[in-house]
Amino acid sequence: MTATSALARDPLIQAIAEGDCEDIVERMNRGCQCVSLDHARLKTELERDPRDGALLATINATRPHLFADSVAFVAERHLDAAAALVEAVEHVVSLPGWQSAVLEHAPASARVDCAASGVFLGFDFHLGADGPRLIEINTNAGGGLLNVALARAQRACCAEVVPLAARGEEDPERAFLEMFISEWRAVRGNAPLRTVAIVDRDPQSQYLLPEFLLFQRLFERHGLKAWICDPAALRFVGRRLLLDGEEVDLVYNRLTDFSLDEPVSAALSDAWHAQASVITPHPRAHALYADKGNLALLCDDGFLQSLGIDAATRSVLVAGIPRTVRVRAEDADSLWKHRRELFFKPATGYGSRAAYRGDKLTRSVFASILAGDYIAQELVPPSARRLSVEGVATDLKMDLRVYAYRGAVQLAAARLYRGQTTNFRTPGGGFATVVALPCAQRGA
Repeated sequence: MTATSALARDPLIQAIAEGDCEDIVERMNRGCQCVSLDHARLKTELERDPRDGALLATINATRPHLFADSVAFVAERHLDAAAALVEAVEHVVSLPGWQSAVLEHAPASARVDCAASGVFLGFDFHLGADGPRLIEINTNAGGGLLNVALARAQRACCAEVVPLAARGEEDPERAFLEMFISEWRAVRGNAPLRTVAIVDRDPQSQYLLPEFLLFQRLFERHGLKAWICDPAALRFVGRRLLLDGEEVDLVYNRLTDFSLDEPVSAALSDAWHAQASVITPHPRAHALYADKGNLALLCDDGFLQSLGIDAATRSVLVAGIPRTVRVRAEDADSLWKHRRELFFKPATGYGSRAAYRGDKLTRSVFASILAGDYIAQELVPPSARRLSVEGVATDLKMDLRVYAYRGAVQLAAARLYRGQTTNFRTPGGGFATVVALPCAQRGA
C-alpha cells in the first residue's frame, strides 16, 4: 500500500473529503503536528532583493518566533462568517450617522475629512464552535507581506491537503500594492505617485522591521522611490512634506500615535491637516474603525436600529462581536462581580498594553481601570493549536487575523502564542498560514 493510499484511508482525511465538520477542525489542529514550512523557500521569498541577503538571518537571530513551522486549520465557513462581519462593519462605518456619533468625541485630527479610507485594516478574531468572534479592529495591522511570504513557503503535509493549502487570494501581494494606489487615486486622481515613506518611531528597532523592508522593495519594484524613516526626520515646508529635501507623496503610517498629537509627529500632523501628503492609515480611519469603544456600539442592537441598519446586518454584528460595554464608575459593583467573565482593554490602546483578564485583576488595578477610558468585553477564549516544540507536544493559543480593505478580505492568517495575548515571544509560535477546510456542519 502506498503512503498516499494509506492516508486516503485515514478517517481524518476521509472526514474532510466527506464534509463531516462536527469536530474536524479541532482534531486537525490537535492532531496534525507536521512541519510544513519550507525554510529554504522562505529564505528565497524574503531575500528576493540582493540587498536583503541577511534578512532571514536577522529574523532567526533576533526574531526567532516570528513564524510558526506549521499551518493552522480553520473551517471555510468560519472564514466566510468573518468576511460577512467585515462587510457589515464597512456598511455601518460608511453611514453619516455612525460617523457623527463616533467623531463627536474623537480627537480634532480625526475630524479632518479625507477620501483615502486607510490601508491594512486588521480584524482579529477568536474562533469557537459557534464561529469567529471579533475581539478588536486595528488600523495599522502588521504582518501582511510577511504572511504572503510565509504562505508561499508552505509545503503540504500530505497529497490530500494540497488543494486545501492552495486556497486564498490569487495574489495578495498585488492586492496590497493596488490598495496603496487606490488610496493615492482617491485623493490625487491621475497625478503620478512617485515617492512613499514608511514611517514609524525608531524603525530600526521595531520588531516588524523586516516587513518594512519588504514593503520598501515592493514599492521599488513598481517604480516608486521608497524610504523607511522616523517621523522626526520629516519636515513640513511650504505646504509640502519633505524628507531630506525630497517631497513625500504618500506616507504608509505605522505609528501608534493614532491622532498624530505627539511632538515627534508634528510635521506629519501639519501635512495631514493641510492634506499636503496622502497619509494612510490616518487619524480619521482610527476613530471610525479602531477605537475599541466602537465595539460597544457595533454590538448594540438598539443603537444599530437607530442608524437604520437592516435586521440581517444587525444579526451578523450582534452575533459576531462579544458583548462589549464602556466602563463607567457607576457600574463598578456589577463589573467587579462579573469580572471573571470579562476582558478589560483601554479604548484607545493597541496590542496588549494595559489590557487585563478580569480573573487576574487586583482591586488597585481595577481602580485604575475605572479612572481610565476602558471597555469591558465578554471573555472569549482563543482556540488551540497543538504543535511539536523541541519534540514535545505543546498546546498554543490561536487567533485569526483578517486583513481587509474597503469591506473586502485580502488575506487571513493565524497567530500562535502562549500567555494572555499575542506576543511573538513563544517558542513554536508566531504567524501561521491558514488552511481552510471546506467542510460543512453535520447534516447540512
